[in-house]
Amino acid sequence: MTDASQYLLVCYLAARDGGEPVSPGHVADELDRSPAVATETLQRLETRGYLTYEPYDGATLTAQGRETAADLYETYVVLSTFFRDVLELEDPDREAMALAGSVSSLVANRVAETLLEAEDGESADVSTLSSPIASERSRSREENG
Repeated sequence: MTDASQYLLVCYLAARDGGEPVSPGHVADELDRSPAVATETLQRLETRGYLTYEPYDGATLTAQGRETAADLYETYVVLSTFFRDVLELEDPDREAMALAGSVSSLVANRVAETLLEAEDGESADVSTLSSPIASERSRSREENG
């Protein structure tokens, strides 16, 4: 679901920032695709139950799509942080967007744990972790012991 993952993630981010429906033109611009390809992919995602698509209006995530996209977003944030802080890539967000749907939750969790350890000073490779997910997990660890 790698290519579809990118579409879901763009719709999720756009819905958080500006509401729904998300225009296919916005999705096409964000993913550097043609509007026709974006429309076709959004329609495919509709048949799979991830969103509803209305011509001339755009896409609205369903509950299933929102849940899947929220999971993708967590992986995206972890990867983006890793790519920025550890690998020092030039465009960490684009790389994270491309890979978020390809990385298992096990790998994403291990990367997040590694980044948290670095944030806690247990590793010299990373100075800070600015992920809201990591901050929440760190707070949870502190509260639970």
